[in-house]
Amino acid sequence: MNGQLRKNIVPGLQVNIVLKQDQRSGKLTKGIVKELLTNSPTHPHGIKVRLTDGQVGRVKEILSGPTEA
Repeated sequence: MNGQLRKNIVPGLQVNIVLKQDQRSGKLTKGIVKELLTNSPTHPHGIKVRLTDGQVGRVKEILSGPTEA
């Protein structure tokens, strides 16, 4: 599943994001969504999220459903 639709992304999902400094290389960072930062229903480059470790980036892939906290 891709990360361009806000309705597909909820806190607790495991995702791959691209960080701002990694946009040129396309390097992905894996993490758990803490909060959604994009308000629009879609975004062509991926919905911007904050991970539980504080990193911020755009969702490129949704890896799995919400994890139990």
